[in-house]
Amino acid sequence: MSLDHALLVSLLEKPSSGYELARRFDRSIGYFWHATHQQIYKVLARMEEAGWVAARVEAGESAPDRKLFSVSAGGRAELGRWLAERSDPEGVRDALMVKLRAAAFDDPLRLLPELEHHRAAHANRLTAYRVIESRDFAGLQDTAFGVRDRQRALQYQVLKSGIRFEQGWLEWCEETIKLLRSFEQDPPRREKT
Repeated sequence: MSLDHALLVSLLEKPSSGYELARRFDRSIGYFWHATHQQIYKVLARMEEAGWVAARVEAGESAPDRKLFSVSAGGRAELGRWLAERSDPEGVRDALMVKLRAAAFDDPLRLLPELEHHRAAHANRLTAYRVIESRDFAGLQDTAFGVRDRQRALQYQVLKSGIRFEQGWLEWCEETIKLLRSFEQDPPRREKT
């Protein structure tokens, strides 16, 4: 996936200025696809040049004029092409996994603060997702969506994926912290050289 496609989706949900898009991106798609505001502006310019988005200047009454971006027919065609393209699951690239393997050659207890940090970060993200769920999908957790609500239904599926991801990480962090703490009672035997 490219940032271009993530921005096209966000603009289909709501035409926006670059600033509004960057702020919305931070609160939605940004949970699973990170981009700086500078990257967003750069890609918007490239997509406008490619004809995927159109911009119109909106005069500001009490603020400067702003460019409001919306998806063009070319952008919808690109999104359709991309949707039909097969994508393989992405692999995990995580420094913590390498550190955990490295801990076998050092004192694994040195990783406890790192794991506690990860546990707290995933707990915070899970809390944020639960707030979004109760705010935006209240009462819909156990009901089926109608065809008219497909946008909300699909957005909720993305959120549920995030919730399950964070729950899995929390479980894994707890399990790994417990494992590391068990090493306190049973220190490793050093081989004599």
